[in-house]
Amino acid sequence: MGGESNLLGEYVRARRELVTPEQAGIPSVGVRRVPGLRREEVAMLAGISADYYLRLEQGRDRNPSAQVLVSLARVLRLDDDATAHLLRLGADDPRRRRRRPRKESVPTGIAKLVAALALPAYVEGRSFDVLAANAPATALSPRLVAGRNRLRDVFLDPAEQALYPDWENAAQGMVAGFRKSVGADIDDPRFVELVGELSLASPLFSRLWARHDVDTCEGAPKRLDHPQVGELWLNRERLGVSGAAGQTLIVLHPDPGTGSAEKLALLASVTPSP
Repeated sequence: MGGESNLLGEYVRARRELVTPEQAGIPSVGVRRVPGLRREEVAMLAGISADYYLRLEQGRDRNPSAQVLVSLARVLRLDDDATAHLLRLGADDPRRRRRRPRKESVPTGIAKLVAALALPAYVEGRSFDVLAANAPATALSPRLVAGRNRLRDVFLDPAEQALYPDWENAAQGMVAGFRKSVGADIDDPRFVELVGELSLASPLFSRLWARHDVDTCEGAPKRLDHPQVGELWLNRERLGVSGAAGQTLIVLHPDPGTGSAEKLALLASVTPSP
């Protein structure tokens, strides 16, 4: 983390190594000593000089045009989220970067709403810290309480991992969402703390972080394996909290009339009210 950062160069290098020659339409002849595409191949496909691309990757040129970045995004097969991330990195100037406030406070109205909901609900901060949670959420997972961190629990807590039948896939999506949430604000102390801790403690996190995946954490059906009621299918909705940048309200709800709805009601009935 120390020293002058080279976010743009690190990102394009990581993504270059994930694109195969076949995907780029380049004949693969002989033994290739580097994973993915060579630098000169990326430069040729993007319509820029190999020397200029080398300067970008090494951090010696930090002001590429949007046209160059869009061309690189095309060659590196980036989706919309990843392309937007690349453009943000290309426009970022570390000398002008401002640290965001460390303290995240849930708006009073949102805190009251979370407490009043009969469905599992919680508020997540920029670094996936749990800022508020209700009793139904804690009944789903004892780790869903204010003060915990979703990344730390998913990667380091076996009980949390056991909730997800395909927890490695869930973890991959979480890392991609975390990278997008933080963006270029790598001076944030919370970011530094989490990435440092998890990189040392979790080989899976270290491997996924090195991929530089960027994605939006969106609402989707989720399958859980609850230790008390068994399999649950819940729809996860993610709603931005107005007036609190980076905060997200997550609500989990079953389809009406399903076994999951009955199991969730049973779980709520045996959970003490706060």
